[in-house]
Amino acid sequence: MATVERVNTGLLNDKLTVKLNKEDYLPSFEKKLKEYSKTANIPGFRKGMVPAGMIKKMYGAGLFQDEVLRTIEKQLYTYLDKEKPEIFAQPLPLENELQKLDMNSPGDFDFSFEIGLKPAFTLSDIAKASFTRNTVSVTDEMVTEEINRMQLKAGKMQEKETIDNEEDVINVLLTESDENSIGIEGGVIKDISVPVKLFNSKMQKQLMGKKAGDSFVYQLESAFEGENLVTILKDLDLKNNDTAPAKKYFQQEIKTIGIVEKREMNEEFFNEVYPGKNIKTEEDLKTALKEEIQKYWDAQSRNQLHDQLYHNLLEQTKMEFPKEFLTRWLKTGGDKQRTHEEAEAEYPTFENQLKWTLISDTIIKENKLDVSEEELRASLKEEVSRYFGNMNMGEDMSWLESYIDRMMKDEKQIDATYRRLVTEKLFGWAEGQAKSTEKTVTSEELIAMQHNHQH
Repeated sequence: MATVERVNTGLLNDKLTVKLNKEDYLPSFEKKLKEYSKTANIPGFRKGMVPAGMIKKMYGAGLFQDEVLRTIEKQLYTYLDKEKPEIFAQPLPLENELQKLDMNSPGDFDFSFEIGLKPAFTLSDIAKASFTRNTVSVTDEMVTEEINRMQLKAGKMQEKETIDNEEDVINVLLTESDENSIGIEGGVIKDISVPVKLFNSKMQKQLMGKKAGDSFVYQLESAFEGENLVTILKDLDLKNNDTAPAKKYFQQEIKTIGIVEKREMNEEFFNEVYPGKNIKTEEDLKTALKEEIQKYWDAQSRNQLHDQLYHNLLEQTKMEFPKEFLTRWLKTGGDKQRTHEEAEAEYPTFENQLKWTLISDTIIKENKLDVSEEELRASLKEEVSRYFGNMNMGEDMSWLESYIDRMMKDEKQIDATYRRLVTEKLFGWAEGQAKSTEKTVTSEELIAMQHNHQH
């Protein structure tokens, strides 16, 4: 009868050996041979009349190996299911001599596997730590600057040949690339209008004298600063939770150059920028815009607090890992084969990801932070509504529920939505546990904090 032997080989690292004798696999192998002899189509023989010796000669070696391996796998996972050791990923097979499998000499076989065990740990007590909620107060100047930008964006442009003034506006095609102008597959490609004064002073000097058709590459954070950087990230739909969005490179091709006549402040303009809000006066516009800008910065403030919570949990929760096992797993058991050097280089990031997974799974499990089907549907509905935005969809919205029904069948979509919602709940829980003091900072200071950490 098959047995599994477990031996500790190092820190959080065990060896499992599956021991088989021939009674564990030989009857199944002989049964497979008989089944093949009944179904095999071999020229010169009627179906079901092929001699057993010929079947064994032609297919026996492969069937024998398959049956032995199937039996090993069954015994291994039966053991894991029964004993339930807390392991990382899948067991790694050790050097097993498959070439010694011989159907003509069935006997006892030992096959060994390596497992890495998850560490025991105690979560950082964030209730005893100190955090700062860095907040931005929206000023009248910030509102005025945004209105000016909106007036320019909606204004009439008169074309000119070259850039010679910071008040010029350039229509550009931005294509995400590397620093050598080689396009990034699946990267952002977008036509936008950019006032020259949105660029920093160094880039403005480089732009002077440029003409339509000129193109060059720059890194976003080297071309824009402060709130102007935030503006360009929003125009390119690069979210703050994207991976270091400000560090992305773009090739900029100048399509046209012009000087813009600002849009007149009237009800037609108000309705274009805030449709359906019934804004009648400039004061109404300023009030609505200030609320929107404040809402944006409040969200950024909360994100930055969440970043502090993330670092506290990650850095103050102590745990050990079976590094040698995980490095070997990264080489051979991950999404692709890696060299030893590649696995060593990637390991620190890999370990941090594993650590955060253990921490977040523990918080979610201990605090029952689940996401219901109703919450998934509500989130998808909000996403669809936001996507269609200001389009006039008419009064009949009966199509929306059936559209959400189809989205609920998309496993990839549901998995991404679930992960986002449960992560929001996790940080909501952490925020409720933490004690934070409020500090007013400028938008530039908050942006600098965010660019120091991107997770």
